[in-house]
Amino acid sequence: MSKLSPKLHVISELHDINEQIIPLKALADRERASIYGLTGMVYTPHIDDYMQASIKKAGILACLKKQGLMALSEVEVISSALDFLHKRAKNNAVVEYDGNAYQRRFSPLKLSKSGKVVRTWAKYWLLQSASGRVDPKWESQVREIWPTYFLIRTVDI
Repeated sequence: MSKLSPKLHVISELHDINEQIIPLKALADRERASIYGLTGMVYTPHIDDYMQASIKKAGILACLKKQGLMALSEVEVISSALDFLHKRAKNNAVVEYDGNAYQRRFSPLKLSKSGKVVRTWAKYWLLQSASGRVDPKWESQVREIWPTYFLIRTVDI
């Protein structure tokens, strides 16, 4: 049986999802601030809604870029070049590329059933400013392109 081709997206869908994300982000940020420092299972409906909309937006962006309707962002181009040049970079390793410093980061992407062992790691690069801090604009673009790397995960034990 042949595989069904995925639905192609159009630019207007990107505008619609952006309009949906704006109020959800404000609620999710407020919710994150209110639960900062708490442990255990926390009910986070606004963060969950925001993350689902962000994942949908990332899918639309990837589809538009694959169709050639949008160009790859600078973050994607530089990240792929750094991945190629520094395949074995460890977590928090800093490398120089085109006169800028980039830090390799890893985040747990998939845990074992017990939640004690990380099965899959998300790998991404963050641009460092001259002061050694992560550039917030770069980090927000990374979060927009690959939102699944930053999901709040719950693990059933």
